[in-house]
Amino acid sequence: PSMLQAFLQDRDVGSCTSLQRIVCSGEALPVDAQQQVFAKLPKAGLYNLYGPTEAAIDVTHWTCVDEGRDGVPIGRPIANLGCYILDSNFEPVPVGVLGELYLGGVGLARGYHRRPALSAERFVAHPFVAGERLYRTGDLARYREDGVIEYAGRIDHQVKLRGLRIELGEIEARLLEHER
Repeated sequence: PSMLQAFLQDRDVGSCTSLQRIVCSGEALPVDAQQQVFAKLPKAGLYNLYGPTEAAIDVTHWTCVDEGRDGVPIGRPIANLGCYILDSNFEPVPVGVLGELYLGGVGLARGYHRRPALSAERFVAHPFVAGERLYRTGDLARYREDGVIEYAGRIDHQVKLRGLRIELGEIEARLLEHER
């Protein structure tokens, strides 16, 4: 989305009439960027994908349409991957209620290289399928009535900038190491 927003600022962007598809991933797609694509590039399809590195990069898909909402959904899971929105007791939350997004299926990583404690924290036993695992994304999400998933931000203080994960707490800790 960051690159798309820069692209949309070009005064000649409307002359890209052969552009057929725009695929966004790596950070939340702002609704204003979606609306600009619809206005400036009406022949181009816009797709919003979601997924972390730990689960095959892109695990949900949404074909963007103007729904008059204040956010762009991340859509539905792709084949062979499951999305679960759970509360702190690993129970599914009702439609419309925020919970943590968990991912499961064949696309999950085995864990973090040489980081067993972090792997155990983030890759947990699947509460509904014996012998399977889920990945705790740390992302807040909710299901809409139609089964589409809406992303609602982070549980922790991690942010994404141009698709790169940044832990604000780590920056704060490094700054506090220095004298004023």
